[in-house]
Amino acid sequence: MPANPSPALQLGTELNIRGVVDAVAGRLREAIFAGTLAPGTAVTEALVASEFAIARPSAKAAIEKLTAEGLLQRTANRSARVLTIDSDAVHDIYQTRRRLESSALRELAEARHAPSRAHAANNQILALRSEHPSAIVEHDLEFHLSIVDALNSPRMSVLYRRILSEVRLCMAQVQGRRLLHPELIGDEHALILQALEGGEETRACELLTTHLHRAETLLVDSLETER
Repeated sequence: MPANPSPALQLGTELNIRGVVDAVAGRLREAIFAGTLAPGTAVTEALVASEFAIARPSAKAAIEKLTAEGLLQRTANRSARVLTIDSDAVHDIYQTRRRLESSALRELAEARHAPSRAHAANNQILALRSEHPSAIVEHDLEFHLSIVDALNSPRMSVLYRRILSEVRLCMAQVQGRRLLHPELIGDEHALILQALEGGEETRACELLTTHLHRAETLLVDSLETER
């Protein structure tokens, strides 16, 4: 490499490093959602560097990326650890979801608009009803995200995405424990969409509340049993 590499070469190197970091962060993220990396597990730079055969700075960057997403927690002078979701956190996450998503449903019902993205995501859930429940997590997340995005409010979408990793982690915990059957989730989503198309604001919000409360209660009960 030249002593003073050109800006183009420097940019290429930077993009390559960024690609490695994103790929490793993606693998770690998948392991967390799958439960392979259990809550509370230490994720050190040395471990990540060794596991993925990458340099320590890249390992550190991948860890910091997941820390910023809220999937890893780091306390002063300690290694990052996989986020531990306790009952209080679950309650707060689902309460935040209810507030944001109910607000979106009211506006969509007033306009009698059921997003095509939500229909498409729910069709995927219903098509996977015979698969392991964890197979629907991304489609379930897409359904709820599409409801918020349908408002066409960048700020509302940003607010929802700030808790997206925690929402996904809760969904993965629910489905990984087989607490809810995909068919039930799909059927309840379909009822919400029908309420939107019919302009039934109150019914849409009530259906959402029941839908989220069931998942929240089952996950909290499961976490409390494991204590």
